[in-house]
Amino acid sequence: MKVTLSALNTHESSFTPLVVIELAQDVKEETKEWLKNRIISRKKDGGAQLLFRPLLNKYEKETLENQNLYLVGASRIRLLLGAEAVGLVKECSDNTMRAFMYGTRHNFKGFDDDNDDFLTMAERQFIIKHELESLRARDEKMIPGYPQAKLYPGKSLLRRLLTSGIVIQVFPLHDNEALKKLEDTWYTRFTLKYQPIDSIRGYFGETIALYFGFLEYFTFALVPVAVLGLPYYLFVWENYDKYVVFASFNLIWSTVILEVWKRGCASMTYRWGTLVMKRQFEEPRPGYHGVLGINAVTGREEPLYPSYKRQLRIYLVSLPFVCLCLYFSLFVMMIYFDMEAWALDLHENSRSEWTSILLYVPSIIYAIVIEIMNRLYRYAAEFLTSWENHRLESAYQNHLILKVLVFNFLNCFASLFYIAFVLRDMKLLRQSLATLLITSQIFNQIVESLLPYWLQKKQHVKVKKKVQALKADIDATLYEQVVLEKEMGTYLGTFDDYLELFLQFGYVSLFSCVYPLAAAFAVLNNLTEVNSDALKMCRVFKRPFSEPSASIGVWQLAFETMSVISVVTNCALIGMSPQVNALFPESKADLILIVVAVEMQGTSS
Repeated sequence: MKVTLSALNTHESSFTPLVVIELAQDVKEETKEWLKNRIISRKKDGGAQLLFRPLLNKYEKETLENQNLYLVGASRIRLLLGAEAVGLVKECSDNTMRAFMYGTRHNFKGFDDDNDDFLTMAERQFIIKHELESLRARDEKMIPGYPQAKLYPGKSLLRRLLTSGIVIQVFPLHDNEALKKLEDTWYTRFTLKYQPIDSIRGYFGETIALYFGFLEYFTFALVPVAVLGLPYYLFVWENYDKYVVFASFNLIWSTVILEVWKRGCASMTYRWGTLVMKRQFEEPRPGYHGVLGINAVTGREEPLYPSYKRQLRIYLVSLPFVCLCLYFSLFVMMIYFDMEAWALDLHENSRSEWTSILLYVPSIIYAIVIEIMNRLYRYAAEFLTSWENHRLESAYQNHLILKVLVFNFLNCFASLFYIAFVLRDMKLLRQSLATLLITSQIFNQIVESLLPYWLQKKQHVKVKKKVQALKADIDATLYEQVVLEKEMGTYLGTFDDYLELFLQFGYVSLFSCVYPLAAAFAVLNNLTEVNSDALKMCRVFKRPFSEPSASIGVWQLAFETMSVISVVTNCALIGMSPQVNALFPESKADLILIVVAVEMQGTSS
């Protein structure tokens, strides 16, 4: 028999807060009361049937700041019914993976009526988020107290409240006790060990766990290249052209590691239940706008925007802008080569110690300029992709990733291809690759981890002083935690983290045969990256909501594309090497045909 929410009592007088809602300071009382009623009302009455209370009581509000902070939670039964509603997949007693159902809850492994650990913290917060986002307008034409904030039947209330500025933010709270246990097994002790991926998944969800799982796997996958590269670098350092063996190894390595990852990823996500989890119907993006109408597919009333208008924006504005940015990137690259020529001439004329150091300055400057251009372009790409007005978040992300990857690839690798295949200067290629790789790694560590951590520490000290100065009789621990976390930066997802690994994979797979230490530097960077990213997730940014994931998504395709380019590049480098050319002293046509045949075989496999 199917169990319904309306048949159960899901009310609790006290509850564990899971999510925080921050309202704007000037929100009207009638709006607060309406929002509270919609959150706590029964599902059959259009509510979410969740638990809701202000952070501060009436007396505390008179003496303290931050009056518009509210805590949201749910009873145990409500969470279990929510797990069924979102389609969470759990392991049954017969070792099969099935969608959880409240009516057959005792058939699932680890379930007990007295056990609160059946659902992970990340799953509970994901359920709360899903229920808040599922609140829909019924017969309301506007948000009470805000006639300009229009509503229509079926419109997501939370999204309208966010876009209208009535709700400032919604974020999940950290569990300090569970976080401390996770930190102790994750990054507080700098030792070479496997990460607690299942614990990360339990606390942050599958998307974050898959990123750290991929980071760990990729770091281990780099070890064979680094081990081969060290003796190669030491014994063949001055012979820039003797890279055939290393390039041949790269051909195989860049393809095999991605296939092995796909198998490991599928095994992990099957164990977590997300591989077989049914995808939820994707709602329109919060920023999506258009003329109100009936969606022909869903039958719902929602904004409609003609597809041809979006295509016109893409092909008449976005595409020319991207091409202009690519041209500018090439222009900057040519300036870099002029600087290289100037530094080389200066060194040839004087042959002093400082001019030998000066030879590296153009590459360092260019590497920093590349990083700055990448970040500026990212902002422009986000603006353009938002302006294109994509209906779904997945479409928005795919168009954004495509724009960013195309520019980043050309910006980071165009100079290396030019040196390798136009100038054919292997000494300069080695120098440029080393400088670009090392400079970008140092720059990213400072900008992405050290600087945000320093700023967060300063903010933490300010909040501590403010709380210690309070005389009011309040739950200072919870108050301090909520106020501190609401001031933290928002984690914007794994996009930048995957992008950094994608570029690193490019540096290693494309040209590390010329600079064998590239993989060794990548391994060292990733060992610190694991810890700095873990610190960032735990102490620098707000806790992100969990998002069920079955894979690393479009990034798998991006890495596979880079792998194909790597095969072609390494085959071309092998074809250019003096050792291979010596085998075909008379006929270059035979050499070209063999190289093309190897490339076709490598890319097809």
